[in-house]
Amino acid sequence: MAQKPIIMELIQQIQQLHKQGIAIKEIVRRTNVSRNSVKKYLRCLAKEDTTVSATNIPNVVYETDGHRSQQRIDTLIAFIKEHHHELKRTGVRRGILWNEYLALHPDGYSYSQFCYHLSVWLKQKDISMHLEYTPGDMMMIDFAGKKLFYTDMESGEMIPCEVFIGILPYSGLIFCLAVASQKTIDFVVCINEMLLYFGGVSATVLCDNFKTAVSRSDRYEPLFTEICYQLSQHYGTTFSATRPYKPRDKAMVEKAVSIVYTNVYAPLRNDVFDSLAALNKAIRQQLDILNHRSYKNSSKSRFDLFEQQEQHLLKGLPSNIFSLKKVVILTVQRNYHVQLSETRKYYSVPYQFVGKKVKVYYDNNTIEIYDNLQRIAIHSHGKHQRVYHTLHEHMPPHHQKMEEVRGWTREGLLLQAMQLGTPVMEAAELILSSNNYEVQNYKSCHAMMMLEKKFGRERLHAACTRALLGTRVNYTMIKNILNSGLDKLHDTINESTSTIPEHGNIRGKDHYQ
Repeated sequence: MAQKPIIMELIQQIQQLHKQGIAIKEIVRRTNVSRNSVKKYLRCLAKEDTTVSATNIPNVVYETDGHRSQQRIDTLIAFIKEHHHELKRTGVRRGILWNEYLALHPDGYSYSQFCYHLSVWLKQKDISMHLEYTPGDMMMIDFAGKKLFYTDMESGEMIPCEVFIGILPYSGLIFCLAVASQKTIDFVVCINEMLLYFGGVSATVLCDNFKTAVSRSDRYEPLFTEICYQLSQHYGTTFSATRPYKPRDKAMVEKAVSIVYTNVYAPLRNDVFDSLAALNKAIRQQLDILNHRSYKNSSKSRFDLFEQQEQHLLKGLPSNIFSLKKVVILTVQRNYHVQLSETRKYYSVPYQFVGKKVKVYYDNNTIEIYDNLQRIAIHSHGKHQRVYHTLHEHMPPHHQKMEEVRGWTREGLLLQAMQLGTPVMEAAELILSSNNYEVQNYKSCHAMMMLEKKFGRERLHAACTRALLGTRVNYTMIKNILNSGLDKLHDTINESTSTIPEHGNIRGKDHYQ
């Protein structure tokens, strides 16, 4: 092992005390340096005519050439930088590297000095950074490396369980849950339960590169599994992954795993559980104790910090928890519907998406249709047996008009006419009754009322009043009255019938008796 060098300040102090005339015995007492060492340092320092500078003290007391010593250090560091990665290879130890170093530099350092400088350089290379976290910005999740167990009481077999751990890095609030596996169905349960425990969701969920979440790991653009995209859309968050083989990217959850080992695993190590539910109940009890325990040298606990500074910044949860959905990619047909082969039914989307490929998520309750990340339609299965599920707002304008025509009724049209005035309602009644098949008259009645938009309510009122003087009323008659301006001749409407002049060819009422 390399000799531990004396602190340079002590050598300076020995030099100053000697110049003040202090005896060597007293210098030994004051500095706690051995008598022989004090004599050695004074002997070396006496060779210099003036006071030795702080930077040159090591070279003087150890009688070395400062320039040559620096060259040796630089040579060693250069070798370490180039060859330190060899230590990760199978069978390579520090002794092997030292021998290779001496082969290149026979006057190099001894093995102990080589190991000392190598350790110092590795520590300087492996520097960690303190990260500041924003409240409500991130959640970190991971599965613990060690498992918990419950016992099958019939067979006595111990069933291993995966342990899911999540943490809010700002407040340090921890969540923990035991599940049967790391498969998708259990991963969904973990996320749902974690968000319910926290009472909200952060902007980002940072995870490790385990297969349930990441289908292709990458330093810059990892590819997530379909379940992560579904969870992101449902909860309004974003999944992010750490760089491969960089656990410090999620240092807080790595630390949380260690904390859970101490505060959950250890207290439960001697307990026997007969089911997964019983195990999780015991985990929750220990978890609550941990989250409500005050931090060291602080009066606040993880839960206190969460409640006071972070909880209100989390985004709210939707009314229903996420349920696993099936996914298919379909093309929107010309009739602005997609056909779901499993149900053999058609579901509408806005007509602007005709011809585009869309992603359809469905379960036993709902069908959601997405264009990229935008949800463009949602349908409920319902109890009806209709093959086509069409929403009115998805139709183009001319199809909406046709749908409106199909939905007209006599009562609805008359109610609309009543709002335009009594003469209009009376005219509407006559138009609707103009032939035996009343449905054919709906369009004429509606067109007559639409004249109000072009000519105004007063003129339509007057035109209907004039038309009612005749024996027949229809849409064309009222339109012609308005176009010719006859509705404005009010005096002719109110004028009494003129008297026929007397002449010999007129028969009186007595002629017919």
